[in-house]
Amino acid sequence: MSYLRFEKAVMTNLEESLRRELLRTNRSGAYSASTLVDCNTRKYHGLLVVPVPELDDDNHVLLSSFDCTVIQHGAEFNLGLHKYQGNNYSPKGHKYIREFTCDVVPTTLYRVGGVLLKRETIFQAYEDRILIRYTLEDAHSETKLRFRPFLAFRSVRQFTHENATASREYHPVDNGIKTCMYAGYPDLYMQFNKKNEFIFQPDWYRGVEYPKEQERGYASNEDLYVPGYFEIGIKKGESIVFAASTKEIKSNQLKTLFQKEMELRPGRDSFFHCLVAAAHQFHNRQPNDDRYLLAGYPWFKARARDTFISLPGLTLSIGETDYFELVMNTAEKGLREFMEDKPLSVKIYEIEHPDVPLWAVWAIQQYAKEVSREQAYKKYGKLVKDIMKYVIEGGNSNMRLDENGLLYVNGRDKAVTWMNSTANGRPVVPRSGYIVEFNALWYNALKFCASMEEEFGDKKIADKLEKRAELCKESFVQTFMNEYGYLLDYVDGNMMDWSVRPNMIFPVAFDYSPLSQDQKKSVLDICTRELLTPKGLRSLSPKSGGYNPMYVGPQTQRDYAYHQGTAWPWLGGFYIEACLKLYKRTRLSFLERHMVGYEDEMNYHALGTISELFDGNPPFHGRGAMAFAMNVAEILRSLKLMEKYSYQK
Repeated sequence: MSYLRFEKAVMTNLEESLRRELLRTNRSGAYSASTLVDCNTRKYHGLLVVPVPELDDDNHVLLSSFDCTVIQHGAEFNLGLHKYQGNNYSPKGHKYIREFTCDVVPTTLYRVGGVLLKRETIFQAYEDRILIRYTLEDAHSETKLRFRPFLAFRSVRQFTHENATASREYHPVDNGIKTCMYAGYPDLYMQFNKKNEFIFQPDWYRGVEYPKEQERGYASNEDLYVPGYFEIGIKKGESIVFAASTKEIKSNQLKTLFQKEMELRPGRDSFFHCLVAAAHQFHNRQPNDDRYLLAGYPWFKARARDTFISLPGLTLSIGETDYFELVMNTAEKGLREFMEDKPLSVKIYEIEHPDVPLWAVWAIQQYAKEVSREQAYKKYGKLVKDIMKYVIEGGNSNMRLDENGLLYVNGRDKAVTWMNSTANGRPVVPRSGYIVEFNALWYNALKFCASMEEEFGDKKIADKLEKRAELCKESFVQTFMNEYGYLLDYVDGNMMDWSVRPNMIFPVAFDYSPLSQDQKKSVLDICTRELLTPKGLRSLSPKSGGYNPMYVGPQTQRDYAYHQGTAWPWLGGFYIEACLKLYKRTRLSFLERHMVGYEDEMNYHALGTISELFDGNPPFHGRGAMAFAMNVAEILRSLKLMEKYSYQK
């Protein structure tokens, strides 16, 4: 039995199949995404979506979809599916689907009378090329296939509509054609592994509609250009490979290339293997060989805070130390450039946020635990010391170290924490002053750096850092711990935020905490009672004012819900770490049951990966981006932690 398998009953029920998305990526940031039945429901969906750096910093949909029609005895059976205005679906090819599996690559089996056609899709790892293999498993008479490409040539943030500017020109290439709708775009090469006939029949398909955009309160329809169609004969047992790319390829290489790419793909035969495959989807390699982790798909770039939080889980937890080091090399270059007030040469966004260097120290701390403290000190000891010096000397203009040993940040006018949603140009959650996780990170960084210096470096530096840590510890407890047994979210003069939020879980989870054991248990208990869901921790307790757990509706409505009750799996990772540190193996069975909530996601929203966030109330629907790096990372890190504790007595 396949781990990711859907039978005809699910595939032909659009209420079930359209909510399930499929994402495939390569290392350049290009991707292919749609629903299980190949009906695009987002403007971000497309069969070939690639970066076009000559135009802008966005991805662009070149090939939106590729409809296949089976022809026998003059009868045509179109396997495609599109949604048009007025809730009309055409040509309803999903009714021919017999089953869908995704153990290695997405595989759809179609039954049309006596014809059994298998469709397998793969995205080439290091080229912007989508490959589709069609295999005629069974047929009782002569069979032809007709393929119609739907072209968009537009940014993922825009729509295309019928216009006279679009070029209809095309040129024959090896077993296919190349075309380009607009100046500035790369040519799109569409090729087969065998000879075919292209019939030029240009037309616009008008009023294609994207229901996910409707749900989110955006414009939702566009027109797609079809230059014509390809026809090709196929015999029983034969396979035909199609490629769409920004580069031409020798058509006689396509079959071999498809098979080679298949062999590179890890199996998705379990929860863990799905997560490993999902982790690799965030890898990004630029032409200068810089390495990044994208924060998510389909619209996120490489963001600094996300990079450092994701890095241990996406690499160390699955034994990929080399990729940790490659990403950290690029990130260190960006950090140093920012701290030295130099222009950034790396494509890492939001590196100016004050807590980013402290998360970098946390990531290095995980490296020290997984690899070795000595190696961590050799590789990153100077960076950690430089970060500590940068913070102590007030290097970030928006963060200062006060005499009480705590970090003070101004977040009233501009969001500076991970809770960064804004409405009308103002932070929805204006966290400002002494922010709880910033100071938990600071204490943890002071203690970690001091311990490394004590063991491998300068003991005088270690002593100075220890003194700062003691002062920070005393002030932290006085400032944040309240009489109800939990931590204030932020304190700014007389302003104290009493909201019960998940940011207080960090000082319980970190290796070095300013809290006593009893204080940690009190905080953890409140997180369990008020914030824990099957999809991670809520961003706000239902008992706190402003609780808004449903991430639905237009942009403004969603902005007000983003951090006001929605659930986040990555926060759940720190909750699991806190549980294990406090209760060891006695909480393992409870945490294993909690993991079931994440495993359910493997075949429900975006196959084999984890959505950006979830509603804070049942049934905890996945929302936002279809894949989110921090969520995948922290679930992987949690599994590794649980495995370690399961062997401890």
